[in-house]
Amino acid sequence: MHEIVLQTKNLSKRYKNFTALNHVDMTVYKGDIYGFIGRNGAGKTTIMKIITGLTEATSGEFEIFSKKGKAVFEEKKRMGCMIENPAFFGNLTAYQNLKYYCLQKGITNLERIDEVLALVQLTDVKNKKFRKFSLGMKQRLGIAFAMLDNPDLIILDEPINGLDPIGISELRETFHKLNQECGITIIISSHILSELYAVSNRFLFIDKGQVLKEITKEELDLECMRCLVVKADDIRHMATVLESKMNISDYKVIDNNEIRIYDEKVKATELNKVLIQNDINVSGIFESGVSLEDYFKSLVGEVQL
Repeated sequence: MHEIVLQTKNLSKRYKNFTALNHVDMTVYKGDIYGFIGRNGAGKTTIMKIITGLTEATSGEFEIFSKKGKAVFEEKKRMGCMIENPAFFGNLTAYQNLKYYCLQKGITNLERIDEVLALVQLTDVKNKKFRKFSLGMKQRLGIAFAMLDNPDLIILDEPINGLDPIGISELRETFHKLNQECGITIIISSHILSELYAVSNRFLFIDKGQVLKEITKEELDLECMRCLVVKADDIRHMATVLESKMNISDYKVIDNNEIRIYDEKVKATELNKVLIQNDINVSGIFESGVSLEDYFKSLVGEVQL
């Protein structure tokens, strides 16, 4: 049984006549890199602000490390975040900026500064002034800031936004290092599906404040993979025919009337013929499989992201 780090139940946020979040349910497990997928204004930042205490939910609840209500306050010490970029001082170095926030947070062990700079690969530029940093370096310093309290969970809002390919690649390595080497659970939001796909193992698709789908990377791959979708009235009998008559084993039963076949050598016409010969009432056979972007578009129900 995986340990639950964060769970929301019917989480909602309303501003007068505008609903920013509408009964959001989500679960983040220990060790996840959990990706929020959604367009700008979808509700990603609102969820993060509620979890970190920057705003309050209108209704619903959430638990952090199995604690809720007033008990959540103590557990928030185990959480770091970068939702709105910290106000770093341009004329101070990376080290000096983090020292300022250590003093502000009451962190007396200043060796922690060198530790977090090493984690985000900024050791070589720790004495460089912040105003001379590239955007990617600024984002990594923001992550270092989120790591100062040695958290078990970090929450990052749009950390790859505006970065060039090199900056994105460097951050990707940082996420994997924090997750795999340090055992930190990470929640990341972005509207760039391809980049979150490269680092995340679980995803929450959200649009207009509503959850469209919560899905693992393996499930997402199956949803998008090219396949033959077969709809029939006797799935158990069809599975037997696929294995015994056509030697097909690469398939998945979706529900009581659908099977997806991932063997690329299987032809729809031949498959249909064999199934009919074996008294299987086939209601439909068609090809499926989409790109990640098209998959998101299909969930949203619109042409444009």
